[in-house]
Amino acid sequence: MEEYLKASEVIDWQHPTIIEIANQIASSYETPTAIAKACFEWVRDEICHSFDYQMNPVTCRASDVLRYKTGYCYAKSHLLAALLRANKIPAGFCYQRLSIDDQGAPYCLHGFNAIHLPEIGWYRVDARGNKEGVDAQFSPPQEQLAFKIQFPEEADFHAIFSEPLQMIVEALQSQATWDDMLRNLPDVTLESAENYGLVPNNKYTPASK
Repeated sequence: MEEYLKASEVIDWQHPTIIEIANQIASSYETPTAIAKACFEWVRDEICHSFDYQMNPVTCRASDVLRYKTGYCYAKSHLLAALLRANKIPAGFCYQRLSIDDQGAPYCLHGFNAIHLPEIGWYRVDARGNKEGVDAQFSPPQEQLAFKIQFPEEADFHAIFSEPLQMIVEALQSQATWDDMLRNLPDVTLESAENYGLVPNNKYTPASK
């Protein structure tokens, strides 16, 4: 689990403001699961999704997501991981490939988290922010993510990374505004997913509809 507790340039959980908020969120709870739920709900509800609220700047580093109170799904997952790791709770990164407009192509990667809970092991959560048609919750062992797979070219990748994919980091760092990012959302084809460590042996497991 050590890999899923580390601080890094992007998951800079040792930043003073992240430690402060992480401690503040955890102060009312005793168990890792309760703290994890509180951290998840805080990021889901208090950090604005950049597209939903059309907010700038495009954030990547966890401390910047906290500072500007906005981020795309990937950035929000970076902050959630940082808050969890600051509370000594292992956290990783997961991805889906989804239709951008729910009508098929074009597609993009969608980022969220996996949390290692004492009672059940890895449990996936999506803190991108709820809205009409999106109702992500923390209710282990039942998984309730923001999106389900609808098309053959979509995929639910079950790999859990200790650090965000480099292509995600590069995409966030190369765009200045929410609409620039919207036009340049990162994507991988199903055929190339193995190259990024998303699936073994070039196979993937779609989520149940």
